[in-house]
Amino acid sequence: MVETKTLSNGVRVIVKRMEGLLSVTMGVLVGTGSAFERDEEDGISHFIEHMQFKGTPTRTAFEISDAFDALGAQVNAFTGKDMTCYYAKSTTDHAAEAFGLLADLFLNANFPKQEIKREKGVVIEEINMDEDSAEDLCLDLLARAAFGGDNYGRNILGPKKNIRRFTRDDLLRYKRERYVPQNIVLSFAGNIGIAEALEISERYFGGMEGGNFVQRPKNIALRTDVLFKKKPIEQAHFALAFPCVDRAAPTLPAVQVMNAVLGGGMSSRLFKRVREEMGLAYSVYSYTSHYEETGVLAVYAAVNPQKEEEAARAVADVIRAYKRDGLTQEEFLRGREQLKSSSIFSQENTSSQMLLYGRQLLYLNETYDFERRMEEISALTRDDVMQAIEGSFDFGKVAVASVGKQRKNVAP
Repeated sequence: MVETKTLSNGVRVIVKRMEGLLSVTMGVLVGTGSAFERDEEDGISHFIEHMQFKGTPTRTAFEISDAFDALGAQVNAFTGKDMTCYYAKSTTDHAAEAFGLLADLFLNANFPKQEIKREKGVVIEEINMDEDSAEDLCLDLLARAAFGGDNYGRNILGPKKNIRRFTRDDLLRYKRERYVPQNIVLSFAGNIGIAEALEISERYFGGMEGGNFVQRPKNIALRTDVLFKKKPIEQAHFALAFPCVDRAAPTLPAVQVMNAVLGGGMSSRLFKRVREEMGLAYSVYSYTSHYEETGVLAVYAAVNPQKEEEAARAVADVIRAYKRDGLTQEEFLRGREQLKSSSIFSQENTSSQMLLYGRQLLYLNETYDFERRMEEISALTRDDVMQAIEGSFDFGKVAVASVGKQRKNVAP
């Protein structure tokens, strides 16, 4: 059972009742992230996410974490390109108390200056950790190669120089513009009564005042840059990004099956050919990212530096053969079942459901329809996926990124 409601101030609420469970996940989703930042703000969405946990007028940061622990509840948050999410998971009997704590840290965070100073060090260490992960570094570089230095090309963490100079006024100014009722969705999934979820939503968020919300336009232009980052590591990492469909495209299920067959698992073409048959990579896979205006299909591999160019040719050969020949009926059926099962598995996880239903309402202002999703997947034919393949993998529009000791020619 699913129900939605819009509070009088514009906050949207969605509740997915999952009877038979003993827990509930509650989320506060905000339609902001690195894609909406300006150069001088780069990294601010993520820094605000950290600061939301650092105290309110009635609770210190330690008291917030202690209060969640006393309920046996979990709390966390993450920042993406175009969404920031704060969420808590608790047993059903403590749902109202856990949501009250979540609402307090979200609505009443007061950003103490001493905590800001301390948290800058934490975030800078997170940036250092990202720099130490060659895979993360390569995929961040790929986003910049595909989108440039703005919008979806921004690194979510931002540069250290910005983190060091952010002030409390900077954080509050950005929050006043982006953390406003019409840009917020409350999402509940689990064994919670719909009436109770709506009541606590109104109790805590019904009085939230609107801000000066301005929807910032994004100037999206896919690029074909080839970027390299020198790093003294033992492996070489490279990635390719092809233009793909946006999140509302009717062909999205076909594209998802297309990706599953190409590089979505251990039975995928990339894994079998590049890793199992040729032994050129330990890690090789593909994935898709879908946004409001566009999307990308990315292919990533981590390889021996001496075999990097050979591995890049092998990856390109697999993609070209896929483009030329399409997929077999067996591959189609396997990919379709993978897509179907992943949707079914997510129905059994309250955290996945909270995010799935909340994101659909935030992004598309509609209620996720599981039955329709199953019907769309079941109705897919091999020809649908063949058409998706035919419209994809234009090597004249590919962006490339690589990380390693020495620049190699990995451009296809």
